[in-house]
Amino acid sequence: MTGDDQFIDLTPAPPTTTMLTAGQVANGPSVSPFVIISGYSPDEWETFVEDWLLYGRKAQYLQLGRPTGSGDKGIDIAGYTDKNQLLGVWDNYQCKHYDSPLTPGNAWPEIGKILWYSFQGDYVPPRKYYFCAPKGIGTKLTLLLSNKVKLKSEAIKYWVSLGSKVPLAGSTVVPLEEDFSAYVNAFDFSIFGAVELSAIVAEHKASSPNHISRFGGGPPPRPKVGPLPAATADSEARYTRKLFDAYEDHKKSQVLTEACLTKWREIAQHYQRQREAFYHAESLRVFVRESFEEGTYVSLQKEIFHAVIDTHDDNHPDGFSRVKAVTKAAQDLPLDGHPLASCVLTLDKRGICHQLANENDPEHELVWVQK
Repeated sequence: MTGDDQFIDLTPAPPTTTMLTAGQVANGPSVSPFVIISGYSPDEWETFVEDWLLYGRKAQYLQLGRPTGSGDKGIDIAGYTDKNQLLGVWDNYQCKHYDSPLTPGNAWPEIGKILWYSFQGDYVPPRKYYFCAPKGIGTKLTLLLSNKVKLKSEAIKYWVSLGSKVPLAGSTVVPLEEDFSAYVNAFDFSIFGAVELSAIVAEHKASSPNHISRFGGGPPPRPKVGPLPAATADSEARYTRKLFDAYEDHKKSQVLTEACLTKWREIAQHYQRQREAFYHAESLRVFVRESFEEGTYVSLQKEIFHAVIDTHDDNHPDGFSRVKAVTKAAQDLPLDGHPLASCVLTLDKRGICHQLANENDPEHELVWVQK
């Protein structure tokens, strides 16, 4: 070998500590929300922040306001705590999607707008003013935001260096003099702060049903289903009455209440299994409502409906036979293409049939006894 020869290390790589999933094979590694957000446009970033506030901080605000177009007077997203909106108690979230962390130079015009337009009486000063930036806040600005005295003095020093002028937007400047200067000096600069991207993403993940559709990563763990209530609730009246009709049709004997089923062991057990399935599906409905975007559960119900409707409409000896055939068709339905595929259990599929029987929707209603 010569001195130019290259050696290749053939030492095996250490084994991985995680299992390879089918999703990874099909789609590659999951992409971090932080990477996805870095590719947002400024408007997409503002929309995401609004979505975070709508769910993550809904307890804090009566309503959100989002001025659009030019002339927003320094307000990106306002969180109103009362009906007085900008004349009441409110917070401002300033969305800045830049390629680098925010600097004091980025902040001075935005702070100037809040000072000037509140001085003009367009709104009362916000209770809190938060900078929200995917690349975060630079060290210099972070230190200033943590020291209201220094933040005020540096802002005034900067505006004085410009000839006692406060830039607002574009070429618009206002003079820092007389009443406005006194207003700035008396202003409480402690309202200004920032929210870190990691905190925004964590709150969004914990609260927004849109998190999965935005970033993937799979649903959160589904809570266990509680024990079946012994007494039938009023909300079960419609589907249980249809089951009683099916049992009547099968046994040729009147069924007025659940107590009537005790004389038929197999029927009584079947009834309890259907109630258990219904409650399973109801718990799934709540889970999906809190974790997925609107309409996801309805799409699952429609998937089940279209899978079973031909079986439902077939000829059957009686209503009980129809119930069993339809719920089995639902149970056997593969859901590989549906976003809820990993969450749905056998009992859920059967229970959705009873939800469809329970809800007053003529287009998707299941009826066990054809009259």
